Amino acid sequence: MIDFISQQHIYIALARLSFPPINFLQFPQTEKEDMDLLHLFFCSLPLLSLFYMIYKNLDKKMHQNCYILDYECYMPTDDRKLSTKFSGEVIMRNKNLGLDEYKFLLNAIVNSGIGEETYAPRMVFEGREACPTVHHGIVEADEFFHDSIDKLMKRTNFSPSEIDVLVVNISMFAAVPSLSSRIINYYNMREDIKVYNFSGMGCSASLVSINVVENIFKTRKNTLALVLTSESLSSSWYNGNERSMILANCLFRTGGCAMILTNKTSLKHRAMFKLKSLVRTHHGGNDESFNCCVQKEDDKGFVGFYLGKNLPSAATRAFIENLQNIAPKILPLRELIRFTLLQYATKMQQKWSKSASSARPQINFKTGVDHFCLHTGGKAVIDAIRQSLNLSEFDVEPARMTLHRFGNTSASSLWYVLAYMDAKKRLKKGDRVFMVSFGAGFKCNSCLWEVMRDLEGKNVWENFIHNYPTKNLNNPFLEKFGWLRNADADTVSLKDYQIPD
Repeated sequence: MIDFISQQHIYIALARLSFPPINFLQFPQTEKEDMDLLHLFFCSLPLLSLFYMIYKNLDKKMHQNCYILDYECYMPTDDRKLSTKFSGEVIMRNKNLGLDEYKFLLNAIVNSGIGEETYAPRMVFEGREACPTVHHGIVEADEFFHDSIDKLMKRTNFSPSEIDVLVVNISMFAAVPSLSSRIINYYNMREDIKVYNFSGMGCSASLVSINVVENIFKTRKNTLALVLTSESLSSSWYNGNERSMILANCLFRTGGCAMILTNKTSLKHRAMFKLKSLVRTHHGGNDESFNCCVQKEDDKGFVGFYLGKNLPSAATRAFIENLQNIAPKILPLRELIRFTLLQYATKMQQKWSKSASSARPQINFKTGVDHFCLHTGGKAVIDAIRQSLNLSEFDVEPARMTLHRFGNTSASSLWYVLAYMDAKKRLKKGDRVFMVSFGAGFKCNSCLWEVMRDLEGKNVWENFIHNYPTKNLNNPFLEKFGWLRNADADTVSLKDYQIPD
């Protein structure tokens, strides 16, 4: 015990020799040193404040990024495929249609670019399209919700209770409680979840939802958002004979997409896409644009979706303005300078020479974009965008094939087009994808995504992507119903006509 105490005293003594004790009351030793330290402290305050502000801004910016972790496009069961034969039966079940309406619908469907494997709501196969109920709309929505959300949650290993923000957009159907409330109830989500339920936004609704999530991410860190985008055909099926309203029955098909977005930096390595820029254009203040797409009743009281003849001109105006706003955000400076100089030179040439060409210079979007994800509003829509942006057939192939296989699935159509590119394994890390959508209002919304990693191509297209692109886009309606073009109402009876298999 004495030896142990002696050793302790020796160690303490050695330590005191190496590190003499500091008397803090004597530091600093002079008044000059004291003043120098005080001066240094006050001089460094602005610098420390600057560093702190830079850190806060960088941290804030890092948490404001909007990433898509994963998405799931909905594919209904095979018993809901709308074949040519069954489509003909549905059309002929409408007793308000005559030979002239049949001819109109034949031309519309033949030129639509839609194939035989698209999907319709269940109530059509039950023969209830003439008298749809609220229940039919709820069944259609629930089938999409449960199938897509379950698959998405399983693949991402997230639980519904982890979702912080829920955004649902289904334009043509409103239920009480809301569709978002049905999802919260079914999946037993958190009580403090932030919920947004959109209606009436039309085919451009999914990018509106993305924009809402993007803005939420600017104020909330470490957030998970679930976005659901679809349309309800059950509640908007038209049973009258107005040509501008029966057209919607030919073009729209069942579909939907569920996606998980986040601003968590810890999940950045799992992200599929990063949002680079998003621009929304709304021409609702213009009466012509506002009235070109409207849900209304016809003279006989049948409710449907009216598509006016002025729709192409309204879409063109919104599209041009949207491109003017987003181009400076996504294109390189050299292309903007080239286009500006060329535009100026053309104007000067036209001013001084009457024989100068009236052709306008075109901006090259391919200088800042690798892939084009276009709304599948119809064959004419795809052709118009292709011409406007000077795109190749390869660029518009995903939109054409999506229109042929799934039809116009309204707000969710963009994600089927994106899934086609993914399944074809065209999307590589660093690629930039440009999305364009149109919707009632009239609206044109567009955005640019950056691919965050090479994608595996496992999605709704996976099992039949090898069949695409198909070269044969001929619509079988012409083969089965082409005789209608030369039919005469006085000599042809449609009551006893049997549709060939």
